Amino acid sequence: MRSSVDYFRRYGLTLAAGFAMLCLATQAAAQTNWPSKPVRIVVPFAPGGTTDILARAVAPELSKVFGQSFIVDNRAGAGGNLGADIVAKSAPDGYTLLMGTVGTHGINKSLYSRMPYDPQKDFAPVTLVAGVPNVMVMNTEKAKALGINTVPDFIKYAKAHPGQLNMASSGNGTSIHLAGELFKTMTGTFMTHIPYTGSGPAMLGMISGTVDVMFDNLPSSMAQIKGGKLKAFAVTSSQRSAAMPDLPTIEEAAKLKGFEASSWFGLLAPAGTPPEVVLRLQQETAKALSLPSIKEKLLAQGAIPSGNTPQEFAALIDAEIKKWAPVVKASGARVD
Repeated sequence: MRSSVDYFRRYGLTLAAGFAMLCLATQAAAQTNWPSKPVRIVVPFAPGGTTDILARAVAPELSKVFGQSFIVDNRAGAGGNLGADIVAKSAPDGYTLLMGTVGTHGINKSLYSRMPYDPQKDFAPVTLVAGVPNVMVMNTEKAKALGINTVPDFIKYAKAHPGQLNMASSGNGTSIHLAGELFKTMTGTFMTHIPYTGSGPAMLGMISGTVDVMFDNLPSSMAQIKGGKLKAFAVTSSQRSAAMPDLPTIEEAAKLKGFEASSWFGLLAPAGTPPEVVLRLQQETAKALSLPSIKEKLLAQGAIPSGNTPQEFAALIDAEIKKWAPVVKASGARVD
């Protein structure tokens, strides 16, 4: 009896070991053949926005390189949380990716009382696709009437007239709102926040003069700036924008060391995705972003292409979560 038990135990262990080796071999083969079917890039916002534009810029290039379709799938809702959660809970096989943002992976963790995913533990960062500066703008006629021509002029006026200026945003807790809150904190000024239901309605308020200032995404304000309806003071990024090189950064214009409140967008995969798949995606995305046709298109829209390493992108996410937590707290913004 004992010998039979030992036999079956040894036989069972042999089978288990063989099965484990077979699984590893199968997994390795699958990774080598990746991608063998279409890849989905989930955009957690509606079509037409910057997140969608960037996803649709890189998807065709990745399709060419890998010989499989990279399909953009818009899943809007809950400030990007709905689409991000879909990817977080997808199989880590390289066939479902996310075009994440500063909202989904930097701000929302502090903004939402209940998060369906962990922006750090549930994802494998692939690469930062692009950074998009926000731009500080006022209605041109109102700025002229108040004698505000520069960022220091604005700060001086705001301090002399506390609470008399208001600040538009695309909604509570958005990067546009929090860029303004960071400005208020670092300059010691106060403006009444007027949240709109999106950038479009907020822009109408700016053009009509209903609201005074906005820290809008540069691409959505550029036409109104060039048309003379909005006066641009500075961009909120750490570097000047190639789309408007004569416009200073807020750090330059107001001597606010360390001021940086850009929006950013990057590819992420579910946690556990094979490192070799993540690396291939990063390398080919970086190559696509360096193509003159893609690079020039993005720069013209005010986006700054990146293509950094997974490790660099992960470090950015960690830093952004820490950076925005106190800003969200100070703003009082909270979504239940």
